[in-house]
Amino acid sequence: MNQLVRLLNAAISWRSILDIIIVTYVFYKAILLIRGTRAEQLVKGLAVLLIVTVVSRELKLFALNWMLTNLMTVGIVAIPIVFQPELRRGLETLGRGKLFTRSDHFYREPDFDKMLAEILKAVRVLVKKRIGALIILERETGLNEIIETGIPIDGQVSAELLINIFMPRSPLHDGAAIIRRGRIMAAGCFLPLTENPNLSKELGTRHRAALGVSEQSDAVAITVSEETGVVSIASSGKLTRYLDEKTLRQLLINLCKPKSALNIFRQWRSV
Repeated sequence: MNQLVRLLNAAISWRSILDIIIVTYVFYKAILLIRGTRAEQLVKGLAVLLIVTVVSRELKLFALNWMLTNLMTVGIVAIPIVFQPELRRGLETLGRGKLFTRSDHFYREPDFDKMLAEILKAVRVLVKKRIGALIILERETGLNEIIETGIPIDGQVSAELLINIFMPRSPLHDGAAIIRRGRIMAAGCFLPLTENPNLSKELGTRHRAALGVSEQSDAVAITVSEETGVVSIASSGKLTRYLDEKTLRQLLINLCKPKSALNIFRQWRSV
């Protein structure tokens, strides 16, 4: 018994425990990254192939094992292609870590409240008149590729400008308006659609585009439904619907408003 305890103590060091914790955390984050996307089903398929490969080897089914082994070899080459969106999201998430955070915040505190007031004013009118809209607030991940698909504006955020962009007869109303640091950079932009196959059928293209851009970046997407006037926010691949003005305001503050040194100190004291 003592010999077994000594053996375990020799085998399980603090490095081994740290190694297990890191690997577990990496797998946990990988699962969160692919959950709710088409990659989730692909991973399940790969797991089934791996299990069948092991079982066929143990049962000495040589032909089946040879075929599956070669298939898995080809799969290693195909994985970066099949999982390209998820790998891209993972690298972007890594790049948004504190180690690589930009020194200049995506929204400056003095200008944020003014911009927020203009957005809420525009949303109020859009809801009242049942005008569909899709407003994207860029954060850490740059959206230059999406901005280039639209019409450049580079104008100060104002309720009047946002309302005119999304007027039904406007040539820009079908696309998205991209806001960067308090300025509308472009409108009529095309967004990637979500890869989540489990969405409700009642969600239209605007909501799917809002989810798509929030899955591939850390942007915050505000949508106004043309049919119902319902206001929604998409962030980190999750859609929050049926928002009133007060809730919308609070969510935008939580997601986008830069935190002052005093607020950070208060949060630290409350922990």
